[in-house]
Amino acid sequence: MALHSSTSRSTDLEEQAISDTADSLVTPLPNAKFPAGSRPALTTFNLLKQELLLDGNSKQNLATFCQTYESPQVEELMALAVDKNLIDKDEYPQTAEIERRCISMMADLWNAPNDAVGCSTIGSSEAAMLGGLAAKWRWRDSRKAAGKSFDRPNMVCGSVQVCWKKFARYWDIELREVEMTAGELCMSPERMLEQVDENTIVVVPTLGVTYHGLYEDVNAISEALDELQHRKGLDVPIHVDAASGGFLAPFCAPGLAKWDFRLPRVKSINTSGHKFGLAPLGVGWVLWRESSDLPEGLVFHVSYLGGDMPTFQINFSRPAGQIISQYYDFVRLGRDGYKAIHGASYSNAQYVARELEKLGLFDLINDGNPAEGIPTVVWTLRSGIELGFNLYDLAERLRMRGWQVPAYPFTGELADKAFQRILVKRDFSREMADLLLIDIRNAITHFESHPIKTSLSAAEAASCNHLG
Repeated sequence: MALHSSTSRSTDLEEQAISDTADSLVTPLPNAKFPAGSRPALTTFNLLKQELLLDGNSKQNLATFCQTYESPQVEELMALAVDKNLIDKDEYPQTAEIERRCISMMADLWNAPNDAVGCSTIGSSEAAMLGGLAAKWRWRDSRKAAGKSFDRPNMVCGSVQVCWKKFARYWDIELREVEMTAGELCMSPERMLEQVDENTIVVVPTLGVTYHGLYEDVNAISEALDELQHRKGLDVPIHVDAASGGFLAPFCAPGLAKWDFRLPRVKSINTSGHKFGLAPLGVGWVLWRESSDLPEGLVFHVSYLGGDMPTFQINFSRPAGQIISQYYDFVRLGRDGYKAIHGASYSNAQYVARELEKLGLFDLINDGNPAEGIPTVVWTLRSGIELGFNLYDLAERLRMRGWQVPAYPFTGELADKAFQRILVKRDFSREMADLLLIDIRNAITHFESHPIKTSLSAAEAASCNHLG
């Protein structure tokens, strides 16, 4: 008979001190007061893991612009960097070097001069605010030097994502938003000029407007501002909000009119690494055309972590994994890889658009054309057709199948009309497209048999509204 030794008891003092009792399984997790006692690690982990199952399936989240898939290699890099503080460049010099490489690569991608500078941020919202803040300081310094007042700054933009409204409110800027009309979804040069004056710190065109995904014409806006300077002497800079388009246009729309640092009037550009940059959640980027476009007074030099660390960020300590993963994506994919991945997204978007059009119920606002915008499909109900539902009802019905397909109003003249949108990202396959289309058709069939007596309103559906 074989001899066997009994399994030794754990020598982990924490596990020895905490017994896994039945109480841990029948007592709910604390939700209001800080707990007095402790719980076993494995039990706590399993309970929390089960609670998270109540979240939606991120793969079916077609509302978010953010990535919902990361490779095993990226997940491992994130784990390796979980204890690295990106701000501590003296302690983690190689991570700092990787961040520098990313900035240099984006400067090349966006055709910047040799003197470009930039930094990483938590996301494109922080990056946009830093670009706007630098514009305000440049304008203020210029007004001071000319002996003019600098107490009423304004900025001009189209229908923007909420981060610019936050920026305007937080930094006391008048926001002059060129809202949509029925025939004009993007900010035109003509309507932009109507809002510009000597107190305009910056004009912000968007490369991929949040509401409908279309590109605003940065080149035409720049030319209009050139002509304005020639006529009136007003030198108004441009900041391009390329949160989505910054990692799309260079690969999939090479023929797009100039929008980046090839235009001298473009002083800064922000983008989101965790959107079409394909990085994990928690990274954005902002670049300035030249070092002189970032006022030195905004840069802080700290030494209490060791060494001299210049920083221009709203946040301070933050994880390094997203930056390392972004560099991995750049090196792993290159221009060809980004073009292939995003090209597949555009192809699937256009497929969905064609199939929706066949239903005869929808007018397409964005059909996923890479020359016009980002890989999204946006539609509204065709006028003149009596249906037993609205788009808020359709969104709610699709949510029953796990899909997050938001319905929401636009701005200006279109503030009372509902639109619907899906974002097509790299993990949205043709098979998923077909499954979504089946559920849309089934939802329409259901409404035909069971017309909605009282449809949902925009306010009632607001909790399901995802614009960012």
